[in-house]
Amino acid sequence: MVPFRVILLPGSVLPAELAYGSLVEALGSDADVVAKELEMYATDEAPRDYTLDLEVAGVLRDAGARGWERFHLVGYSGGGAASLAVAARHPGRLSSLALLEPAWAGRWELSQAEQALWRQYDRVEALPLDQFMRAFMRLNVKPGVELPPPPSGEPPPWMAKRPGGIRAFMKTFRSYDLDHGALARFDRPVYFALGGLSNPDQFGRIATRLSAVFSDFQLEVFEDRHHFDPPHRIEPERLADSLKALWRRADRSEPAP
Repeated sequence: MVPFRVILLPGSVLPAELAYGSLVEALGSDADVVAKELEMYATDEAPRDYTLDLEVAGVLRDAGARGWERFHLVGYSGGGAASLAVAARHPGRLSSLALLEPAWAGRWELSQAEQALWRQYDRVEALPLDQFMRAFMRLNVKPGVELPPPPSGEPPPWMAKRPGGIRAFMKTFRSYDLDHGALARFDRPVYFALGGLSNPDQFGRIATRLSAVFSDFQLEVFEDRHHFDPPHRIEPERLADSLKALWRRADRSEPAP
């Protein structure tokens, strides 16, 4: 069997190799996997004019370098938002789309709770650096959920870029035109992994809205997971099984060239 051709996009905190190492191992030889770093971290600071289109171009560049006309795309958090942009702008390149709690999914039909949450994000963005990350993480989970403790010792060098990267995502989310109509025309299978302990006003509502957009949408809830202990790191075997089932189904329904 020819391995599935897969690109994995990480979120705005962990580098791709650290984020997806366990999942890549669980997928084994069934998948030819590219765990791709975000373009925003290719320079010391995120470009001032950063938008999701930079990530879209990077995905297509890496796929083209491997001769992949079509491939399966998986995106987590900010990488999930970028994956939606790829699906909207270049739907013909994707065999399937897997979304692992995308951080954002357009501005249409936002509930009052979502609007209130984004106002909270605006306030968090203005906090000093020593308060920003913890406050940002708190908004991503249900009230009362215990967050992982800060890592001990000196932070790794890549961590210095992360607050700026998160802010760059938040900035582009305010203005980026994610084409609702283009997503509604996307006819490939879409999978959504949702943590039961994640903030329902963000990720639960995104899942609900996208379920009404995509014609072929599958939701899987990981009851004991939240945004900062996601299934690709904590339950990689279960997620790998779900992804391979998605990819097999997608390949069976692949349109003729």
